[in-house]
This record gives sequence, C-alpha cells and structure tokens, in this order.
Amino acid sequence: MPRRKSAILTEAELRLMDVLWSNGPSTVQHVLDALPQKPALAYNSVLTTIRILEKKGYLKHIKDGRAHVYTPLVPREEASRSEIRRLVSRFFHDSHELLVLNILEDRGIDREELQHLRELLERTE
Repeated sequence: MPRRKSAILTEAELRLMDVLWSNGPSTVQHVLDALPQKPALAYNSVLTTIRILEKKGYLKHIKDGRAHVYTPLVPREEASRSEIRRLVSRFFHDSHELLVLNILEDRGIDREELQHLRELLERTE
C-alpha cells in the first residue's frame, strides 16, 4: 500500500521552506547553497523534496530559461499555525488551554515570557 500523503512538514521539508521563506524565490541550487554544510545534502535530494513540497501545495514554480524558480505559496505564519492546530488536536483534545498548561507545568517558559503573555492576554480581553 502506498504511503499516505502528509499535509504536515517533515524536518527536511521545513529546512528547505525556511530557506525559501528567508530568501524568497529560489532555484534548487540557490536553496542548496543556502543550507548549512552539515549535514550535506545532494542536489537530487533537495530537488525531490522541493517537488514533494510543490505537490503538497507549499510551493509553486515558474520557468526561468532552463531553471525552475520556486516560490512559497504558504506563509511561515500560516504553516506554523497549522502545525499548532494539529498538535493541539492530536495531544490536547482540541484544548489550547491544555497546551498552555502543559508548557507552564513543564517550566519551559521564563519570567519575561510569562509577563509578556500576561500583557497579551490583558490586551485581548
């Protein structure tokens, strides 16, 4: 049975999307050149991953001579929100409150971040 297509970004896909979100429209070679040297990736690996991203709807391309120039269709913020919604749905029964409580209980937030959150909450009330 073929593997089901995933709407979420894999780690490899996210690495490439980060380059495209930061640098804007790019060829495969430009993306490859912008990636950290370690771990090194082959051109064909980057090309394959970019094609997967295009099939998932995260990218589109235009032809520029012989090269394809890839442009993000999904903004970073939208992809981030989608991942958070998926996380909340899978692990916290669609409760954002449970997510926040989990973060607070894990002590993964410092005093400055907590104060900033309080200010944001007061502004939204």
